[in-house]
Amino acid sequence: MKESREFLEQLGYPSADFQELPTSTKTFPDGAQYRIELPSVEGPAALKQTLKEIDRLGLTIHRVSQGSGIMLQTDEEIREMCELTAERGMELSLFVGPRGTWDVSAGPLTPGGKSQALRHEGADQLVYAMEDLKRGAALGLRGALVADEGLLLLTKEMKKKGQLPEDFVVKVSVQMGAANPVSVKLMEDIGADTYNVPSALTLPKLAAIRQAIDIPIDLYVEVPDTFGGFLRYYEIPEIIRVLAPVYIKFGLRNHPDVYPSGKQWESTNISLAEERVRRAALGIQMIERYYPEAKTSKLGAEGLGIARVHKEAAR
Repeated sequence: MKESREFLEQLGYPSADFQELPTSTKTFPDGAQYRIELPSVEGPAALKQTLKEIDRLGLTIHRVSQGSGIMLQTDEEIREMCELTAERGMELSLFVGPRGTWDVSAGPLTPGGKSQALRHEGADQLVYAMEDLKRGAALGLRGALVADEGLLLLTKEMKKKGQLPEDFVVKVSVQMGAANPVSVKLMEDIGADTYNVPSALTLPKLAAIRQAIDIPIDLYVEVPDTFGGFLRYYEIPEIIRVLAPVYIKFGLRNHPDVYPSGKQWESTNISLAEERVRRAALGIQMIERYYPEAKTSKLGAEGLGIARVHKEAAR
């Protein structure tokens, strides 16, 4: 294996997973090591309850994200979510709506085709996804999730051509699945501003990825059942030390799949949102207990995809 390992080193990549975990010297632009993310905040009602619980518990949450997609939110709902987060200096990240699992093809739903995941089939699906991004940006959104390499590359080109704002944060979904230093570096090269790594990777594997990339890593520390259902709370201090800059992401085990969401799931979504905030409080207490010197960001910090709200346009 020596020749292969030496070749990786010549290309500037780690040649092995890190068994002695190095402390990351990389940070967010403000010098912070970690930020907090709450996913699956499905619509304005769930967001309002999330913010209410955040205030009740006195937490700092930097990003909220949503999975059902820009496509399934009205203009008014998107504007409202933008306003609610922007006034606090929080990032709002909405998923691109079109995706392989909602298209007419059965491919991504078959046992052998699951690796297609949420990728877009055909040129039309890419166009639909581009339209979703442009619509969100026009309404003030400055962050979105993508799960297709082709669309990711297009976001980079769209920024160059002025079709997306340069400060638009492109967050790559965990569903993309790149799981090694070279693959994730490729995602960075073609446009990823932040990358959600697969949830089951060990710290040695994650440490190797961190050494290869500079963008923030997003990592579930409580993982939805559909991705394995792991609870990694006691690892949070080491995750921050080794993976900085990192978004500590609090999903929720043992809950229904609510995508695509809407009124039919609203009461459930509100309940799930409340519990995610509580889980974040547990994780933040872990940091305070075991790594109190770890640095986090203030709200409004550089690099957050904070919506640009124009009150006149919202009326």
